[in-house]
Amino acid sequence: MSASSARNAMEWLATAAPDPEACRWEWERSRDGIALLPAGRRWDVLILPGELGYPTLDVLTRLVDRPGPVLSGFGESRMGFFVPPGTAERWLGTGVRAAGQGTWIVVPCPGGTAGRVRWLIPPDGSGTLTDPALLELAMHEAAAGLARGRD
Repeated sequence: MSASSARNAMEWLATAAPDPEACRWEWERSRDGIALLPAGRRWDVLILPGELGYPTLDVLTRLVDRPGPVLSGFGESRMGFFVPPGTAERWLGTGVRAAGQGTWIVVPCPGGTAGRVRWLIPPDGSGTLTDPALLELAMHEAAAGLARGRD
């Protein structure tokens, strides 16, 4: 990720923070390089178990040129797909956690890693998010592939 792309992504992400300047400070100057950002304002996050998330991301990247931001964390055991705000309220799915209004997400500085949280697909700074219908389609295809592999 280029320095200007990282700066654009940082600016876009910081707009979700109650205090964007403090958010940027956390990324630029703190030892951890992370910020806590509220979900539900600029995006929601659908959190999948890694065993489903990675095949879902593979399918999704075949469906669209560039999906929205995707985080990986907790030893690759979880993946967070950034989707439009309001998605969490309507999402029904076994094994998928939805972070929306009233929840907070640990977000590493774009262009970097922060301990056990890293960007698989960093934000592009333009506000691109993953379409929930395409994500659901990709999840179904990935789950079917996993089920075939167990037969």
